[in-house]
Amino acid sequence: MNTHLLALQLMAVQGLLGAFDTLYHHELTEALATRTSARKELAIHACRALIYAGLFIGLSCWAWHGVWAIVLLLVFAVEIVLTLWDFVTEDKTRLLPATERVTHTILAMNGGAFVALLVLNTPDWYAQSTALVWQPEGYLSLFLALCGVGVGVSGVRDALAARKLSKLASVAQAAAPLRFGSQSERVLVTGATGFIGQLLVRALLADGQQVTIFVRNAKAAAWQFDGRARCVTDLAQLSPQEQFDVVINLAGAPILGPRWSSVRQAALRASRIGLTNALYAWFAQAHHQPRLFINASAIGYYGIQPIGDNQELQESSPTQEIFMSQLCRDWESSAQQMVKLGVPVVAIRLGVVFGRQGALPKMLLPIFFGAGGPLASGQQWLSWIHVDDVLRGIAFLWQKQELTAGFHAYNFTAPDSVQQRQFAKTAASVLHRPCFMPTPGWPMRLLLGEQADLLLEGQRVKPQRLLAEGFHFQYGELRAALQSLR
Repeated sequence: MNTHLLALQLMAVQGLLGAFDTLYHHELTEALATRTSARKELAIHACRALIYAGLFIGLSCWAWHGVWAIVLLLVFAVEIVLTLWDFVTEDKTRLLPATERVTHTILAMNGGAFVALLVLNTPDWYAQSTALVWQPEGYLSLFLALCGVGVGVSGVRDALAARKLSKLASVAQAAAPLRFGSQSERVLVTGATGFIGQLLVRALLADGQQVTIFVRNAKAAAWQFDGRARCVTDLAQLSPQEQFDVVINLAGAPILGPRWSSVRQAALRASRIGLTNALYAWFAQAHHQPRLFINASAIGYYGIQPIGDNQELQESSPTQEIFMSQLCRDWESSAQQMVKLGVPVVAIRLGVVFGRQGALPKMLLPIFFGAGGPLASGQQWLSWIHVDDVLRGIAFLWQKQELTAGFHAYNFTAPDSVQQRQFAKTAASVLHRPCFMPTPGWPMRLLLGEQADLLLEGQRVKPQRLLAEGFHFQYGELRAALQSLR
């Protein structure tokens, strides 16, 4: 059989596997471009991708004769070194999911096979006069060339992401660490590996707090926090004699996702109310009680505001008889059980949290590609908060000495609530993109059902208590918040 043709066919398989690995693992499940710890890995990926782009395009239609055969061997050697370096870097910075490990194993085996076949051609190619000889293989060559373009684009994207993350890491190192208190305390955190939770745990560790996290996958969490946080997967692992000064309960399955069927609603309730009930049950039999229990909630507590209703909702505003409102209300009621143990309970009702993870990247995606515009009428209110202000707000409540035993609700939203149309215009301006393409609301309503209210209706929520008690928002204005997250 023609070994050169077989090598090209294996390269095509490599292209498909690599595309799956990049899109599913690196972009969707692991979101490497948002992790400062992944900047070295991204830089290596960028170098490898650009090498693969040259190989895919260069080998798609040409045979490398003479000195070019030696160049090809050198390129293979560099690629192998980069692959090994990538393996070592990944193992130092993150715990790979099982599917990614399997994919990498198949990629390594397949890559080794096509490299070996091409190396077998090297003596014959080297014996020829030095030239790149046109040798196309029909549709296979076209597919390999397209793979080369795709992996080249991916390499540029990874290089830009690595550069951006390096700058962010430098800024973070230069910034003063967030202070939670004047002394080290013991804190229990749930939801520690989520968007807000991982940033919070890193800030707590940087401040010298003693952090225990309650997670499903202790090994992955320990890897994520460099082994600096104690990880438990079952509250039964904690002794009744253990003492925690502060509890921060952030756990909860993502609210946006599949339709809110009865099964999905049960899962959302279990991940919030069920876990909070379990925390109360453990503390009810513990020998020591925390001085503060901070429980996440959301402005979905207030339900939705009809288009044209510009009233500012405050912490005293009522709930509504719809699922999102009932979910938040019942979640807060579950947390209020801690009051019976003499513990002050604070519910932080979060607006849409803007950061490099979470909802904002998805909201900015159509704008980034020049297809942005108002969603539905564009008149619905968007109450948002920068993730840095979420962390600062938690630190603010942590330090409050006058909190009495009882229940205290705080709206965690920026003072600058905007209508969705204004958000789209401001985001487009920050990204230097047009803003002209409206998105109809009915497809979302058809696809998501009641869940679409989160996007198509909205609430205008004011952080009345935070402002009244002297909290200063670092990002109180939309443009400044978006510019900080570019």
